[in-house]
Amino acid sequence: MRRSRREFLGTSLGAGVALAFTPELLRAFHQSGGQLIQRAIPSSGEKVPVIGLSFSNHPGCADHAALKEVLKTFADNGGRVFDAMHVNPANEQFHITAANELGIQNRLFWSTRGTPGNAAPQPGAAFVNGHIDSLLARIKVSKIDLVMLPAAADPTNLAALKEEKKAGRVRYIGVQVIADQLFPQVASIMRNEPIDFIGVNYDLGSRKAEETILPLAQERKIGVMAFFPLGNAGGLSCTGSTNLFARAGTRPLPEWAADFDARTWAQFFIKYVVSHPAVTVARVGTTKPAHMLDDIGGGIGRLPNEATRKRMAELIDALPPAPPPGPPAPPPGIALSVEVVERYVGEYKSASGFTVTIRRDGATLFVKPGSNPEVPLLARSETRFQDPRGPFFEFQIDGQGKVTGVVLEQQGPQGTQRIPLERK
Repeated sequence: MRRSRREFLGTSLGAGVALAFTPELLRAFHQSGGQLIQRAIPSSGEKVPVIGLSFSNHPGCADHAALKEVLKTFADNGGRVFDAMHVNPANEQFHITAANELGIQNRLFWSTRGTPGNAAPQPGAAFVNGHIDSLLARIKVSKIDLVMLPAAADPTNLAALKEEKKAGRVRYIGVQVIADQLFPQVASIMRNEPIDFIGVNYDLGSRKAEETILPLAQERKIGVMAFFPLGNAGGLSCTGSTNLFARAGTRPLPEWAADFDARTWAQFFIKYVVSHPAVTVARVGTTKPAHMLDDIGGGIGRLPNEATRKRMAELIDALPPAPPPGPPAPPPGIALSVEVVERYVGEYKSASGFTVTIRRDGATLFVKPGSNPEVPLLARSETRFQDPRGPFFEFQIDGQGKVTGVVLEQQGPQGTQRIPLERK
């Protein structure tokens, strides 16, 4: 059974002790006068707090008032780096709306994506410039602090982003990657392009970035935003990232964690990440203000030295692997004839330019939505199919039996979103 983070935190504070982040406990976390450690951005020397915040997929499955309270807690306790870099445009907009409603947009260090998440990738300056225009207008700031592109983006988009920096509309630029398999591509960009930041997965249980990417960042004086420092478990869902918590299980925090001011497993995990000299900021995500305070504690006080970091890694490596992440796999689809599925093959495009490609292999349809990886669709009826990642595709058929389009259904902050796409 998947255990909640609250249960793990309660265990780490001692058996039978209820988790309650009182002012006294928070002061105990804040060993250095309550101040977050600051790290310099290598390309400029500007300092930012080592703990950043992003809501990832949370806006689609959590109360928005609660998430705004998390953001307020983050900002009130010294947090600044706020990452709105999401493929889902509704999630990106929630970050912007929450900050504007709290009136703190000018206090934050904004990190965003360089292209609109709801549109198929397009090369050229117009694609990037239009998104920067939109971000500046919606966030209500004069410039964006950090804009990163996917490592696999078209080179002309990175060229356009460099021009945006030269024009003063963007302060720092970079590339980000989720999959370890793209590390060689990231390394090539780091060696050949004048970027300020990289965004990369890095946690105590997944340390591949230590082999090449982090040393190269130090050598090239490139800042690092570490994604998912609490463990990603291979993906995200509304249940959150629980890989490292699941591996720790009910074990008490080792006594020697007190030597570097870690009082919970979350702080143990975060302090490992931020103690690497290449890491500029560790980006966390949560739906609860109490957890936000706990995470902030991971960026306060003493950090482990190299010998202790090795001991931490050995401890985690000796633990059993985490249980399979995420919700149960969807049930298998129904069987349809080749003649039925063949009629859906083609390209479908939304009014915003987002393109879905459907192809057939035997009696199975495969979907490639935008720049996302291709996956097989599960048939739920002759016209309705499910992407195993969650969304549904409902094909539209006219009176003559001709397929005219498809409606993409996905969960967003306001409930189910229905996006019509026309057949090209």
